[in-house]
Amino acid sequence: MIYSLDKINELADGDEEFIHSVVSVFLDEVPEDLALLEVAVNQKNYPSIYQLAHKIKPNVDLLGMEQTRAAALEIENLGKAGNKGNEIDQIFPILKRDIHQVIGELKKDFQL
Repeated sequence: MIYSLDKINELADGDEEFIHSVVSVFLDEVPEDLALLEVAVNQKNYPSIYQLAHKIKPNVDLLGMEQTRAAALEIENLGKAGNKGNEIDQIFPILKRDIHQVIGELKKDFQL
């Protein structure tokens, strides 16, 4: 398992409905944002790369996905700098793989 509910549990204070709500929002928003980020990466659209990585980062952080958060932060910073190298192309597949893995785990763990 590459996610942790520790931060959500702390915020929820035992409210199971809140936890399910956060997980549902993650499952609704993050795949769409990830798909848009992939398009932006392929098009080398650095302002969009920055914005989308910035939007994804707190969602993965809330689920305790530290490696994924670090990848999103790095992509965000590279997008903001208009990085012309291939660093984003190397980091994005890791971000994508981790998010897809967590999506599968969350759907299984929460029977969604």
